[in-house]
Amino acid sequence: MSTITRRSFIGSMSASALGLMLSACGGAGSSDTTEAEAIPTDYTLVQEGKLIVASDLDFPPLDSFEGGEAQGFDVDLSYAIGEKLGLEVEYLPPMDFDSIIPLIKNGGKADIGNSAFSITEERKEEIDFTDAYLDSNLGIAVKKDLGISGGEAAIVSALNASDMTVAVQAGTTGEAWVRENLPEANIVPLASVTVCMTGVSTGQYQAFCADLPVIGHQCSVSFTDCTIALEIPTGEQYGIVVSKDNPGLTAAINAALAQIESDGTMAELKKKWFGTE
Repeated sequence: MSTITRRSFIGSMSASALGLMLSACGGAGSSDTTEAEAIPTDYTLVQEGKLIVASDLDFPPLDSFEGGEAQGFDVDLSYAIGEKLGLEVEYLPPMDFDSIIPLIKNGGKADIGNSAFSITEERKEEIDFTDAYLDSNLGIAVKKDLGISGGEAAIVSALNASDMTVAVQAGTTGEAWVRENLPEANIVPLASVTVCMTGVSTGQYQAFCADLPVIGHQCSVSFTDCTIALEIPTGEQYGIVVSKDNPGLTAAINAALAQIESDGTMAELKKKWFGTE
């Protein structure tokens, strides 16, 4: 376990370009609470005085691990929440995305999971979510020379074939969408976005389905030989994962999110990472 310091991020992708990706995802999400409220203190922590966070740190620009430090929109948001709660924020080492909810559910190692978790009814059976703080959609990335085009129906039809291999990050809503809509394709669950995109770039996989801002960032910054073939308007919302045994912490974070929204901090973070409020 290591304490991560805050560090400014200077990305290769322009803020305006990334802002267009967020706009395509339905703009900015926010907490349902419109007025700042007092933050409750009736909650438990793994370690007194600290908010310990679990993340895969492989979902830029939401979260990533660069130069030994956690960074991204979700990371900055965790620090902002910690500031409101008067707690030091500490990130666990990067872990597989699909291991985070079981970790929080079992307790004892981390207080929250903050890793661009889409709020779903299935996940809510295992853990609690805070209020939503950001909206997103899905997208499909392919290599530019793959040769598929057309509208949504044509692209889905082309990918839904036995000679197509589609990469997904295990445990994500992208995997769920692919399994429902591309059942004839060979579906390969992998641990990280980087591995998925590398496979598409090298021709090992024909496509990769994930959150639209993330694959947009990947295609523009790290894998410029790839492109977004399809934007999928799923209308997802991100929430922070908290144990069902710790409802006081969920309430405290919701109050912190309301303050972060009302005092302009949320708008600043969105402008920093996505180029738009």
